[in-house]
Amino acid sequence: MKWENEAEAREYIKSVVAQYYHDFKERKMDFKEGDRISYASRVFDEKEMQALTDATLDFWLTTGRFADKFEKEFASWIGVKYAHLVNSGSSANLIAFMALTAPELKERQIRKGDEVITVACGFPTTVAPIIQYGAIPVFVDVTVPQYNIDISKLEDALSEKTKAVMIAHTLGNPFDLKAVKAFCDKHELWLIEDNCDSLGSKYTIDGVTKFTGTWGDIGTSSFYPPHHMTMGEGGCVYTDNPLLHRLILSYRDWGRECVCPSGRDNFCGHRFDGQYGELPAGYDHKYVYSHFGYNLKVTDMQAAIGCEQLKKFPKFIERRRHNWERLYKALECVKDRIILPEPAEHSEPSWFGFLMSVRPEKGINRNVVTRYVESHNVQTRLLFSGNLIKHPCFDQLRGTDSYRVVGDLSNTEFIMNNSFWVGVYPGMTDEMIDYMAKVIIEAVS
Repeated sequence: MKWENEAEAREYIKSVVAQYYHDFKERKMDFKEGDRISYASRVFDEKEMQALTDATLDFWLTTGRFADKFEKEFASWIGVKYAHLVNSGSSANLIAFMALTAPELKERQIRKGDEVITVACGFPTTVAPIIQYGAIPVFVDVTVPQYNIDISKLEDALSEKTKAVMIAHTLGNPFDLKAVKAFCDKHELWLIEDNCDSLGSKYTIDGVTKFTGTWGDIGTSSFYPPHHMTMGEGGCVYTDNPLLHRLILSYRDWGRECVCPSGRDNFCGHRFDGQYGELPAGYDHKYVYSHFGYNLKVTDMQAAIGCEQLKKFPKFIERRRHNWERLYKALECVKDRIILPEPAEHSEPSWFGFLMSVRPEKGINRNVVTRYVESHNVQTRLLFSGNLIKHPCFDQLRGTDSYRVVGDLSNTEFIMNNSFWVGVYPGMTDEMIDYMAKVIIEAVS
């Protein structure tokens, strides 16, 4: 077959990819009781596979036109000025934190030994950048059944060394943004919202409704396959602050001073006329490094998938809410045996999962319950680390001044021993939700 031009060849190749999807990859929604129900899964169709093919045919391989397109469209959708893709949600948290260590922030720069308020009940990569840099995480307890930071502990956690609050919205349920933001504003603290498990959730303060991740100084998202939308791997860091925007780019892109896009020279018009550090005058701006940074860019193949996922995303959110509400109603009959989750006040969650806790005072053991549920082909997950400071990664830190704990973390301990969750991802049907409810009811009864 001979094509008239490249565009014609691309369209033909993409049409073959679409047919391949329909013949071999399209999911048949014919669930039968006992079929495996995972806690999360990718939801996609031929459009994502065609977009991936389109990017592959470019063979640009690094960040390019699809990444530019996604960053613009994502920033517009979520309502921020600047959005920058990275290679994972963990990298997004790393870049968000490291941007706040830059000397350009002057007296607000986070330095080694400064403190950052956070929680021990969550995913480790919310906390890891703090420890890796040499700052001090200050752990406070969470509440049940919201599973988010206990705002009554914030003032107790404050010290003269406190520079920031870095916490996640738990499984789609926003933390008390009004209280946390007011606390940060009062004490001139940075607020990083780890939004990796809550993309699409909304929160209202004083009549203004915005997406989570956009209330603080920096928000982060993850596009790992189980998350709200996927690029395979991938993440995003976003902000409205022009200075933080430049710092995020620098730390993401090797720590360089130059902001020229990949593959473009002299974008700023001043490539050879600057004076930086102790370098000779006119040293090539593309090789001037203002920070000790990384290379955490996303590939254009990943971004191409994201562009198609973003089009589907509003319906993903709707389905997650539908599934969560259906499961909640089905489990109300056993609320004397399990603690059902509770949405945050003033919020519209975009649920990542359905989190619940068994009632040990009723003689119910979480591990017995989850083993029963798993044996009936329903996948379960714990609330990540449960209590991060109990993990082996803290073995060499215990008894040192590497971290600080405020209070007794009693709810964190309770969650570590009694909580688990199941999925509500948009690929689930009503039949799957109903089967999960049936199995959970049997397990706790």
